Amino acid sequence: MFKKMSVALLGSACTFIAGADRAAAFDNTPPNDPPAVLYQPRVPPAPVRVANANMGGGFIEFLFGDGPGRGPAYAPEQPVYQQQPGYYDQRRLPPMGEPQMQGGYQGAALQQEPTDPRQRPFDPKFEKQVVDYSGKESAGTIVVDTPNKFLYLVEGNGRAMRYGIGVGRPGFTWSGVKSITSKREWPDWTPPAEMLARRPDLPRHMEGGPENPLGARAMYLGSTLYRIHGSNEPWTIGTNVSSGCIRMRNEDVIDLYGRVNVGTKVVVM
Repeated sequence: MFKKMSVALLGSACTFIAGADRAAAFDNTPPNDPPAVLYQPRVPPAPVRVANANMGGGFIEFLFGDGPGRGPAYAPEQPVYQQQPGYYDQRRLPPMGEPQMQGGYQGAALQQEPTDPRQRPFDPKFEKQVVDYSGKESAGTIVVDTPNKFLYLVEGNGRAMRYGIGVGRPGFTWSGVKSITSKREWPDWTPPAEMLARRPDLPRHMEGGPENPLGARAMYLGSTLYRIHGSNEPWTIGTNVSSGCIRMRNEDVIDLYGRVNVGTKVVVM
């Protein structure tokens, strides 16, 4: 019996050793194929049910929304836009409170000067008016203040009648003492030769009347070609405009004409 047990144990030991050798040989054998890699499939997002407008959503649509032959409805993903700040050209916007006009804007305080000199308003300081006079000339004398564009008729007692005038352009002004040698109502005008040389477009002679540049009245000074006369261009009063004559508005020269006589002293400064 002991002999049978020994043989059995010896057989079992041999079998164990043989199995271990085969396992070691298997473990030391390099693999011929790469190991398999397992991938987990991506799970699609769960559908989002969109309410049907004609069912009103809620429980009724839950019951009847997916009818036969109709798949579930999905809400499309909406892009998200970021609003950018607007652009305004501040140069084109009118200031707050000012009206915008065609071709630009203009505030109430901004007014354009008239391009036509005839539309220029008459300066009230050149209106005929009685003023204080402190000069040395006696009553009845005419004093022409060329730089300030005023003509004074001295009345005496520290008073004078003052008129606005137009005077000679630069290079055509003069000064001196003359006297009125003649007077004319609605005088004719014959430009002198030197004026025609400068202005060949002028007429050789013009009859007196409203269109005549000498105006309604003329008072001739000494033996010269200079005159105190009216004008059909009243907007030139207060400017350097003439060839040496002293011009006045027609209503003013008519008034002065009636106040003075031939021989009146005229002082031009």
